[in-house]
Amino acid sequence: MMRLQWLAPLALLTAVTALAQQKKEPPGLSELEIGKTAPEFSLPGTDGKTYSYKDIAGEKGTLVIFTCNHCPYAVAYQKRIIDLTARYKPQGIGVVAISSNDAKAYPDDSFAKMKERADSMKYNFPYLYDESQAVALQYGPKVTPHIFLFDAKGTLVYRGRIDDSAKENEVKKRELTDALDALVAGRGIPTATTTAFGCSIKWRADVLATGKKSSS
Repeated sequence: MMRLQWLAPLALLTAVTALAQQKKEPPGLSELEIGKTAPEFSLPGTDGKTYSYKDIAGEKGTLVIFTCNHCPYAVAYQKRIIDLTARYKPQGIGVVAISSNDAKAYPDDSFAKMKERADSMKYNFPYLYDESQAVALQYGPKVTPHIFLFDAKGTLVYRGRIDDSAKENEVKKRELTDALDALVAGRGIPTATTTAFGCSIKWRADVLATGKKSSS
């Protein structure tokens, strides 16, 4: 009986440890909170230009999307992001995609491969490379794709998913579209946060260990 009493806490500790290892996030990482100002950045784009947040910002608002090349979820949402950009950029919404994944561990997410993807898919938005992962640490994306929508003043008004299914024919809720419609119309955002789903951000070993941007 005494042994059984010890086994339960041990099993719980093992489960918690396994979950923490599976999660693989830098210490102190958290999603940017609603109401916070967009962190600035200066990142190279696949088009050869360097972009800051101010370069991307739209008159009505700005959509920052953390995504990548290799993740099946990110791939499934590529066309939808292109369509959203085509629809809302003329309405004053700036759009940018950022890849922060460790390209050494995931070669398909290298800057060279990002250039190939942007060209082949004819991206209508800048696709930026966050090699040091400093920008990801500031915004706190958990997965790819992960959405951060800011208003005209650079204040976060929506974060989370694009919609409720990676399979477009099964989508029932389009929370990002609802948020964009409200933003351009000057209305309140109906749902400010949702849970993003997709592939986890692939953090570099030194970033995982320190919670600070990579220096290598």
